[in-house]
Amino acid sequence: MAAITGARNIVTDADAMVPYLKEWRDLFRGKAQAVVRPGSTAEVAALVKLAAETGTTLVPQGGNTGLVGGQIPIAEGREIILSLQRLDAIRTVDAQGDTMIVEAGVTLQRAQEAAEQASRLFPLSLASEGSCTVGGNLSTNAGGTAVLAYGNARELCMGLEVVLADGRIWNGLRQLRKDNTGYDLKNLFIGAEGTLGIITAAVLKLFPLPAARATAFLAVPGPEEALALLNAAKAGAGGTLTTFELMSELCLEFVLRHAPGTRDPLSARSPWYVLMEVSSQSASGLDEAVETFLGEAMETGLVTDAAIAASLDQRAAFWALREHLSEVQRFEGGSIKHDVSVPLHATATFIRRASAVSEALIPGCRPLPFGHVGDGNVHFNVSQPVGGDKAAFLARWAELNSAVHAIVTELNGSISAEHGIGRLKRDLLPGVKDPVELALMRTLKQTLDPQGILNPGAMLA
Repeated sequence: MAAITGARNIVTDADAMVPYLKEWRDLFRGKAQAVVRPGSTAEVAALVKLAAETGTTLVPQGGNTGLVGGQIPIAEGREIILSLQRLDAIRTVDAQGDTMIVEAGVTLQRAQEAAEQASRLFPLSLASEGSCTVGGNLSTNAGGTAVLAYGNARELCMGLEVVLADGRIWNGLRQLRKDNTGYDLKNLFIGAEGTLGIITAAVLKLFPLPAARATAFLAVPGPEEALALLNAAKAGAGGTLTTFELMSELCLEFVLRHAPGTRDPLSARSPWYVLMEVSSQSASGLDEAVETFLGEAMETGLVTDAAIAASLDQRAAFWALREHLSEVQRFEGGSIKHDVSVPLHATATFIRRASAVSEALIPGCRPLPFGHVGDGNVHFNVSQPVGGDKAAFLARWAELNSAVHAIVTELNGSISAEHGIGRLKRDLLPGVKDPVELALMRTLKQTLDPQGILNPGAMLA
């Protein structure tokens, strides 16, 4: 490996490897023989070819921000982490064609900034965008806050460059919006979590920068009213509805308690809140249209109070209430997580039923539903009872997951909306996947990675 990448790009010191071997929620801590840091697609290909020849297993890793452990090796230290962070070139930005080609190690924030410098928008947006990478975003088919308008990472990718399990390089970096020459191979690797091939570069889809944005923080009576408001806003808010985030009163309470500098934009507390953002290609008239829409929504009772951002600072303050939500939960003790999606019409039903079953199983627990309700994705997290024992609470993780996922399955939803399967949910797949679908997944893995050297133990047990 040192002959391929240079010795300085091989990490074997135990202390130096620590940042690569644990994820931020501390659910997974791994072991590895080494970390190798290639600096080009050719080096990745040479490393994978060497791994195939020697039967060495590799775990691809981007920014190490994944939430299901897919980037953490756990096979008793036999694996090697293949870090893609040095593949960080922005190869081209084509403003006229609304595309750019970036390497896998480019952070999402850098990709956004490169697009903006060309007066374009790359709309994928996540709380971890300063450190997560494009390769990881595509490998997990990341969602985020703008899926409602622009789709998941899959919808924002036009082509890929991928190193296959035998070391061959597939160059599929086509900047074409129409290409019907056979199978759409890129979609095999998007969302595959590095188990079928290693993404080294991608063609990303760009959009015109909005000329105006209107951001509002709203009080709503409940999830049912939030859904009615969502449907009304799609047609009548005066522009393109890009964000519609729901959170409970307890969510806001956690943020205000633990995130410095945050404050409640409204005059009184509400049981539920919505962060709504509308964009427009017209530079004028959007704020007025949104104000009119919200006035009508207040008259019908869908909204009980509203604040519209009057400046960029106010917009940032509204967004902070949502973006701090994941990190502040740790200050309240143990938290059992669920990243699920259900059909849009079933969102309120799911929240009510999942909250009830959680409180019945663990009296005193605190359900914390929030998320991208505009696309049916609910992060249904449950915090431990106040003053309870953290270890005893977290020991109920599988039991509570099973109860909540049973409701999701009954409502024809998914147990993983945007975080992926990784190692956290791999053993749950046989219970929720169609048997034929699961068999096809195994056949695909065996065909593309017959030696099982790419991310063994992730996704498929």
